[in-house]
Amino acid sequence: MIEKVLLVKYGEIMLKGLNRPVFEKQLEKNIKRVLEGKFTFKITREHGRIFISIKGNEDDYEKAAKLVSMVFGIVSVAFAYKTDLDKEEALDAVTAAAREEALDGKKTFKAETRRPNKTFYHKSMEFSAKAGEKVLLEVEGLTVDVHNPDFTVFIEVRKHIYIYTRSVRGGGGIPVGSSGKGIVLLSGGIDSPVAAYLMAKRGLKLDAVYFHSHPYTTELAKEKVKDLADKLSIYCGGIKLHVINFTNAQMSIYEKCPHEQLTIIMRRVMMRVAEEIADSIGAKALVTGESLGQVASQTLESLHVTNSAVSKPVFRPLVGMDKYEVIEIARRIETYDISIRPYEDCCTIFVAKHPETKPKLDRILESEKKIDFEGLVQECLLDIEEIVL
Repeated sequence: MIEKVLLVKYGEIMLKGLNRPVFEKQLEKNIKRVLEGKFTFKITREHGRIFISIKGNEDDYEKAAKLVSMVFGIVSVAFAYKTDLDKEEALDAVTAAAREEALDGKKTFKAETRRPNKTFYHKSMEFSAKAGEKVLLEVEGLTVDVHNPDFTVFIEVRKHIYIYTRSVRGGGGIPVGSSGKGIVLLSGGIDSPVAAYLMAKRGLKLDAVYFHSHPYTTELAKEKVKDLADKLSIYCGGIKLHVINFTNAQMSIYEKCPHEQLTIIMRRVMMRVAEEIADSIGAKALVTGESLGQVASQTLESLHVTNSAVSKPVFRPLVGMDKYEVIEIARRIETYDISIRPYEDCCTIFVAKHPETKPKLDRILESEKKIDFEGLVQECLLDIEEIVL
């Protein structure tokens, strides 16, 4: 019997050796999460492949493939025909796949067979030749071109035979949740959502923290960050957004500290608050969208002073990127248009006219004595709104 399935390929997981089953189980769990409640489906797994049967029409397969392709750890999702280990049935499926491509205007093709299952009695080259012959006999208008074909009929012989011509590219990386948990400091800007995306791609399960300074930052600014977190949740396997009331802390810093140090001291308080939240949820690292030299608070000296406020590792995946590279990723993951909405966050409203670019830690620590640094951190932790997305 011929049936349609989604054939899921994964790449880097194959290099994990004895730990590979752990990554495969996490990947399967993440696939189930994006499909549950939307489709009736069944997942099976063989060496190096995951297969998904969807109960529905062609449109359901298209929608499911798009969702699955956004799960990190996957390199592609193919629209495949599945048959028994039966030569004639498989060749019928090859013909059906080729006919679909011909109807779409394609003129040339080749057949390419992989045979992990060596019990199948036809060798790879032999079966590819039979598949090509079958297509030439039954599909009008197609010719063979083994060097530069309009499409390739891929044939994989496993416990069953899978035939496909078309696939959706995946995001790569490794499954979210396989590298532990972190906290991303999520502003309303372009950079931090991209940083979150890149760390999720490396398997980090993320919560997000956002610092809101009502009435200096509006509810529209908060909604913007919520929308960014919602968009990221697609890639991050769901996300919890911790909204911090930062107004009192920010005003205290603004009124009592040297203005050229405002941004650095605010960042240090934010990092400490994020670290406390990380401790409460078992997160082992902080993530920021900082890029070396982009603004005054992101010089090497500034990053050193900011880092010294916390003991956890701080991941900065954008540190070596320029703005154009970051924008390109933001557009691709559909956070850019949200980020450029004209609603300022707390970091842009209280920015100093002449910020210090080479701060000294001892001078910053001396200024922080004026504000009861730890007291402000604990005050922020008493007023947190949690939004699950």
